[in-house]
Amino acid sequence: MSEIDTPAEWFVYLIRTAEDKLYCGITNDLERRFKQHEAGKGSKALRGRGPLKLVWSQTQQSKSEALKTEIAIKKLNKKQKEQLVANEEKFIIKASV
Repeated sequence: MSEIDTPAEWFVYLIRTAEDKLYCGITNDLERRFKQHEAGKGSKALRGRGPLKLVWSQTQQSKSEALKTEIAIKKLNKKQKEQLVANEEKFIIKASV
């Protein structure tokens, strides 16, 4: 993939299910991806779990950064994820030393 084909912006997002679970994912087109999830054509983890609500998103400059942020968020417990949603804080990845 060339530099021209690479999207300038990626998104990390959290979706809340009807069961109050939080799903984390990444995409380069947030609106399209959320519509896929709503239609049951996105992640299997969200199929039949609606209605779905996009509760948090953050832009990243590259797919690599988005993946690192997604992994870090998935390591958080539910309480920490809820704090992220409630505070609408910018999630900062802390490099492990």
